[in-house]
Amino acid sequence: MPNRLCLLFDSDGTLVDSEILLAEVMAEVLTSFGLPFSARQYMDEFRGVRFLTIVRELETRFGTLGETQLAAMEAAMRERMATRMQNELLAIDGMPSALEALAAHPKAVVSNGPEAKIRCAMQSTALARHFDNNLFSAYTLGVWKPDPALYLKAAEAMGYPPERCVVIDDASVGVEAGLAAGMQVVHLNHFADQESTPAGAHAIHHARELPVLIAKLAARLPQPI
Repeated sequence: MPNRLCLLFDSDGTLVDSEILLAEVMAEVLTSFGLPFSARQYMDEFRGVRFLTIVRELETRFGTLGETQLAAMEAAMRERMATRMQNELLAIDGMPSALEALAAHPKAVVSNGPEAKIRCAMQSTALARHFDNNLFSAYTLGVWKPDPALYLKAAEAMGYPPERCVVIDDASVGVEAGLAAGMQVVHLNHFADQESTPAGAHAIHHARELPVLIAKLAARLPQPI
């Protein structure tokens, strides 16, 4: 298909409804290690941000942890999150049907989370089959959104130039990364009354809107001579 686009999906908050679970787990674990934190704080200030970045910011407010404490804290957070995902995680409303409708386009998951977390999310929600093991983790590649290099590395691995890639992301760090990478960006804006979509990105408010938008973007691609 000459009009195929490579679709690069964020995971948390875009494919799977994990952000409130993550917010609650982080609030429990960070607070227990002496870094006061709330689920609301995650949603308001840190949605989509790298875990270590959040920790470092909290350390400036409440005091520095030792490396042993940091390792134990992250291990506890990952373990609790995996358990809750396996038992409670759901796909974002409308996303399974949207992925079915977009079956002709190659797809990948590109996340700031660890690969084990991405795999757990995809398996727990039965979305794994849509991605053919095309899972790109910031922890594996060593670069985190909003750095555009994460999406650029994923695009290169998928064999597509940036101009034929579409980023689908709900968080500002991901939207910023996609735009900086020179890709088309779809902002799945769950909080339209609180968040604006940056200039250059396409706003949608429900996954069911995605197939029609992707079809429009694909139709604009230059056709081979």
